[in-house]
Amino acid sequence: MKWNKFTIETTTQAEDFVSAMLNDLGIEGIEIEDNIPLTEEEQKGMFIDFPPELPEDDGTSRVSFYLEEQEDAKEILRKVMLGLEEQRQFVDVGAGTISSSQTEDVDWINNWKKFFQSFYIDDILIKPTWEALKEEDKDKFLIEIDPGVSFGTGKHETTQLCIRQLRKYLKKGDRVLDVGCGSGILSIVAMKLGASHVVGTDLDENCMTSTYENMEVNHLPKEMGEFYVGNLIDDVALQEKVGTEVYDIVVANILADVIIPMAPVIPARLKKGGVFITSGIIDFKENEVKEAIEKAGLTVLEINHQGEWVNITAQKN
Repeated sequence: MKWNKFTIETTTQAEDFVSAMLNDLGIEGIEIEDNIPLTEEEQKGMFIDFPPELPEDDGTSRVSFYLEEQEDAKEILRKVMLGLEEQRQFVDVGAGTISSSQTEDVDWINNWKKFFQSFYIDDILIKPTWEALKEEDKDKFLIEIDPGVSFGTGKHETTQLCIRQLRKYLKKGDRVLDVGCGSGILSIVAMKLGASHVVGTDLDENCMTSTYENMEVNHLPKEMGEFYVGNLIDDVALQEKVGTEVYDIVVANILADVIIPMAPVIPARLKKGGVFITSGIIDFKENEVKEAIEKAGLTVLEINHQGEWVNITAQKN
């Protein structure tokens, strides 16, 4: 299916008014482009290490919307132009011009799958659920994953660093806490390595669905895992749910700027002698994260690098 894309040249001051007007006309799926810098709070909420470099904010904004090819674009555009003229009375809408282009209906959710193919992390085979298992791989240590809309195929260096450390430190019967579980790949690896029970947390409720679905694909009983939505850093109720001094291993593959404020709550989750495995740390933040972990009372056992990413493994004495 082809879609007609219409873009209104307006101002950042008016973009919310224009969006509301389009919504009132029954137009959904609005796209806004501007050069307003992200605030510190927005950057924290997005968990990004590198804020996008934008041109200087010149006060302009582009508000786009899409109509199906067969829709009566002429009548809708007439109403949009009238709406813009009405808004000129109380807000600067800028040029208010509308340009158009045509786009194909792309299946973004599934098209990326061609880039995710089976691969090995040492002797562990990570296979997407939609790919057939080769005959020669049928006796391999297998993890099947469908990330869905969650993070985690296992290909990223940070995930591989964590998997190798789980392989090294996890003992049969261990209890594991997976902070920022994403697609559940680390939880599933832990279960297949012999963990008796895994608890996971994530800010995104979609991750709960992905994790349970991936457990089912890997023939793991649902009872082996409990997964909660929430922020372990400051959610006291969540901290109580996951428990105190009950985990042999806590694994967190997140980002340096999350690990640092989270470090103080990790020791309380670990048993004495328990191990904290973490990654998602860009190399120039290694010392900052290491200091936060040590300040929390944990002893660093080892630091590993893969590309520009770092794993820090520490222990509760």
